[in-house]
Amino acid sequence: MASQSTSPQSPTSSLSAPLSPSSAALHTPDDTRLSERSPSPMRGFLIPSPLPTRRTRTKSATARAAEGPVYKGTCKCFSRSKGHGFIIPADGRAEIFVHISDIEGEYVPVEGDEVSYKVCSIPPKNEKIQAVEVVITHQAPGTKHETWSGHVSLE
Repeated sequence: MASQSTSPQSPTSSLSAPLSPSSAALHTPDDTRLSERSPSPMRGFLIPSPLPTRRTRTKSATARAAEGPVYKGTCKCFSRSKGHGFIIPADGRAEIFVHISDIEGEYVPVEGDEVSYKVCSIPPKNEKIQAVEVVITHQAPGTKHETWSGHVSLE
């Protein structure tokens, strides 16, 4: 029992003793290992698009838009790959957002096309508006127009 009281390790020697390899790796300032995280429950799922589409619009918003007046404007730009574009209203108001799901007809709009459309508010605050039921009324002369299926025609 006397040998237990005279242990080779003193309290001061345990403070200066090196840390174990696993604890030393956690405390080094130049540690480049990524910390282990539990996997997100949403990993692997698509995040819903914040863009309002025909599919995500409420029935009441669709009904209000259908009852509204028809406006005229010119296509400022439209990106088929992004799925949206903008229309410049004929009455000089600010440009209006248009989603790919709200375009009627067989052709993809291009810059300069004259269009007719109705408007619908954009949720959640309903402060801005977007064009719905967009129809190309006159194609821009001298431009190539592509159908949704990919056929290109020169108008």
